[in-house]
Amino acid sequence: MKFLTGLLAAVLLIASMGASQAVVRIADDRGGRIGTYVDRYQDLRQSGDTVIIDGLCASACTIVLGAIPHDRICVTSHATLGFHAAWDFGTNGRAVTNSEATQMLYAMYPSQVKRWINQRGGLTPHMLFLKGRQLQAMYKPCYLDAQASANKPSRVPLPQADQLESARGQLLH
Repeated sequence: MKFLTGLLAAVLLIASMGASQAVVRIADDRGGRIGTYVDRYQDLRQSGDTVIIDGLCASACTIVLGAIPHDRICVTSHATLGFHAAWDFGTNGRAVTNSEATQMLYAMYPSQVKRWINQRGGLTPHMLFLKGRQLQAMYKPCYLDAQASANKPSRVPLPQADQLESARGQLLH
């Protein structure tokens, strides 16, 4: 009986979320060009999708923290965020810190993330990793490890209303 009650509660919770919502899983993302990520996350913000961080999200990937509303981001126990100063290739082909881009990147982060970065000396060429209890204290946990299945960001649609009604009907009979 407890199982059926729990299952019914889960079905009703999913039904209340709406059939058009999806989740996007981020894992093993080492970053890239800031502009590419700003564009990607603007589209994601407008979609209303929830973001699951379930592995490495480093460099420009961390822009997701400022682009997506806090209540639409959750982290698994595998989540790790990597922060560093932005850089460009210098005249000799070596990486050179881009102060302007670093300030822009830093400005995108929520205040609690900025505070964490500042406590560790700020954004520098050396990677800072935020994970475990410190990360879980900043973002809600998500327990969707089994549902989010691709290494690249992917959309996992929720059940449609008719599927939920069918499941609900089976539970009630």
